Amino acid sequence: MAVKKKNFETQLKRLQAIVDSLENGELALEKSVALYKEGMTLSKECRTQLENARNEIRLFTEEGEAPFEEETTVATIAD
Repeated sequence: MAVKKKNFETQLKRLQAIVDSLENGELALEKSVALYKEGMTLSKECRTQLENARNEIRLFTEEGEAPFEEETTVATIAD
């Protein structure tokens, strides 16, 4: 059975927990190094997911969908 990738929000929460633990400064060296490695891996995975989302949005926009125009929407709502 394949390991399911964690979603972005879950990874980001774990990354924040790691940062908090490392900033606390009360961990043993070995634990700090292990958390640092895990944090760097999570950081890379989050960055990749953000880049993929950006590319997906860019492709969708390039396929003919007009970007959101705030002025038109606000004017329409005001009428």
